[in-house]
Amino acid sequence: MLLPFAGRDDNERRVIINSVGPVWEGNQVWLILGGGAIFAAWPQLYAVSFSGFYLAMFAILVALIVRPVAFKFRSKCEEPAWRARWDWALFVSGFVPALIFGVAIGSVLQGVPFRFSDDMHIFYDGSFFGLLNPLALLCGLVSVAMLVMHGGAWLQLKTQGAVADRARLYGSVAAIVTIALYAAAGIALWLWVDGYGVTSALPVTGPSNPMLKTAELQPGAWFINYAAHAWLWLAPGAGFAGALLALLGLRLRREVLGLLGSALGIAGIILSVGASMFPFILPSSIDLPASLTVWDSSSSHLTLFIMLVVTAVFIPIIVAYTSWVYHVLWVKVDAEAIRDDRGHAY
Repeated sequence: MLLPFAGRDDNERRVIINSVGPVWEGNQVWLILGGGAIFAAWPQLYAVSFSGFYLAMFAILVALIVRPVAFKFRSKCEEPAWRARWDWALFVSGFVPALIFGVAIGSVLQGVPFRFSDDMHIFYDGSFFGLLNPLALLCGLVSVAMLVMHGGAWLQLKTQGAVADRARLYGSVAAIVTIALYAAAGIALWLWVDGYGVTSALPVTGPSNPMLKTAELQPGAWFINYAAHAWLWLAPGAGFAGALLALLGLRLRREVLGLLGSALGIAGIILSVGASMFPFILPSSIDLPASLTVWDSSSSHLTLFIMLVVTAVFIPIIVAYTSWVYHVLWVKVDAEAIRDDRGHAY
């Protein structure tokens, strides 16, 4: 998202692109892994969300498909207009997923218009434009701001000179905006959005059938978990503290502090949503008992056990070699090397 703004000429933009050149493709695969994990662990969640949010998911996929094309095609021609078009394509490929993921979270917090028939057939009664309500758009802007903050912190770490200076400026502004919008979203959630509560016994070892419970709307329900378990306040606290640390790291030119603070802020903001909604993962706004929880929409114990074993074996391996890649490529991107066409990917 920062590419057209932090880079003012072709060489500076190539510096920005090559700062993520060796790792972006591997990072993007984690999105595929996440989708596969949802399908395996919560098949009903996968079915409802991917079919109900079809157009939103389609827009995200188009953006993510455009990204590798833009990375590969940008340097195929030296014409400035050609490269400028691909630069804006890269901007869109970053902005659209960031916005839509946030909008989706805002919509989930308000409930999604889906229901089940007697034979558990899924019906989604919403539309793409129904997602674009004020709270959802506010959450979308929180998502965009926090990722711009992270991008600024990353560019401060990986670049130098004018590019790093502009990244600090944009990242600092984004950190302030993140804090303000995150606070506004929390206040809006408290004042104007009713949460969901289970009003019957919630079977945690029974069949995967959400219709075996009853639920109702409750004012302030998304904050009940925080009242019952004070330690959960660590999540929103990390969201604010991380963004503040990112701001300090950017303004004080503390590169590692800026990046780690930004990562902490993003983790805190995302975890605060999970802490608010638990045990719900996808509430229904038109058929409250159909709301999906962690337990009544999960796969079988055997499937979850196999996932646990596979995850315990392979995730540490993936994290280990990914960490090694980042260690090897820790140095800053050299603008002179980019200008001389040596030692770079794009």
